[in-house]
Amino acid sequence: MMYIAMNRFKVKLGREHDFECIWQGRETYLQSAAGFIDFHLIKGPKADTYALYASHSTWETESDFTNWTKSNAFRQAHKSAGDHRDIYIGHPIFEGFHVII
Repeated sequence: MMYIAMNRFKVKLGREHDFECIWQGRETYLQSAAGFIDFHLIKGPKADTYALYASHSTWETESDFTNWTKSNAFRQAHKSAGDHRDIYIGHPIFEGFHVII
């Protein structure tokens, strides 16, 4: 059963370009992860104080995703995650989904 892992980010208005550049220049190490299918960074609506984004990765199984989060490659991909706290409102919110259809 496929699994979708998403993190929702609230990015301060005016910092959208900075956020997108961080992701465009970032090494994710996902291509070598067992069970990885694809990745997208998606942009949602704007609110009064933030723009909504989500990282969206698809995996063959939830176990594949969980194993990725415990890997050295995951730690490498996220080693600088705290360097840009000033562009976010709050912490990312994780959502995991099992694909039904």
